[in-house]
Amino acid sequence: MISLTEDKRMLGYESLSSYSNISHFVTTRRGGYSEGAYASFNCSHYSGDEPEQVCLNRKLLLEALPQSLVELVVPVQTHGTEILHIEDTFTGLSPEQKEKSLYGIDALITSEPGYCICISTADCVPVLMYDRTHQAIAAVHAGWRGTVAHILRGTLEKMHCIFGTEGKDVIACIGPSISLESFEVGEEVYEAFKEQDFDMLRISTWNGQTGKHHLDLWEANRIQLLSFGVPDSQIELSGICTYTHCDEFFSARRLGIRSGRILSGIMLTSSGG
Repeated sequence: MISLTEDKRMLGYESLSSYSNISHFVTTRRGGYSEGAYASFNCSHYSGDEPEQVCLNRKLLLEALPQSLVELVVPVQTHGTEILHIEDTFTGLSPEQKEKSLYGIDALITSEPGYCICISTADCVPVLMYDRTHQAIAAVHAGWRGTVAHILRGTLEKMHCIFGTEGKDVIACIGPSISLESFEVGEEVYEAFKEQDFDMLRISTWNGQTGKHHLDLWEANRIQLLSFGVPDSQIELSGICTYTHCDEFFSARRLGIRSGRILSGIMLTSSGG
């Protein structure tokens, strides 16, 4: 990944940075106001942090974004598969109505310039996507529940229905999240993936010392991209494990559920390529 700020508070992807009409970011734990398990650059209102400190962090974030920003759109995720299209029916709502419509949403798509769609994570997999042909973007939250339910594939299919997106059009980035080596799971999680016909030899290993399976959420989501026709050369993997690097990135498994969240966002700054 590349640094978008001098203090490395915000990172980005090389593959998305080459497009002048796209702004995107991935936050780290650096350079904010929050304390304790939220230290320090937590931009999530939904994980128990002090609202005043989150607001200060959001202010820092907004100052780093282009002036073309209209709105920062951050859903309340519930590990489901609901996908929200940010369009006229959303943009015309009152703040209260918008907040209600964003509850239970785990993926956002839009072709509206100025709307920065975001996903919050702390070990789960954040995926940012750009359809460079039809000028549409997506932000997807893929924890193990979303991954096993094929939320990434579902998001691409919805983009196809609405925008005409095809695999060859898509640039996809899989962000900092828990790695195969760190993601130990119980038998029920392993069986859930097996029942959904995932190639278990490809996405899992067995730890004989602990008697536990390990799952590769990065590969499980990459498979969904490839199956939709996204070329491997257009998939960027950060390769950063949040559990291992919990000093730089929030990890719920290390810090607890009541801790900060990484915010991954993407925005069209104009309607042209």
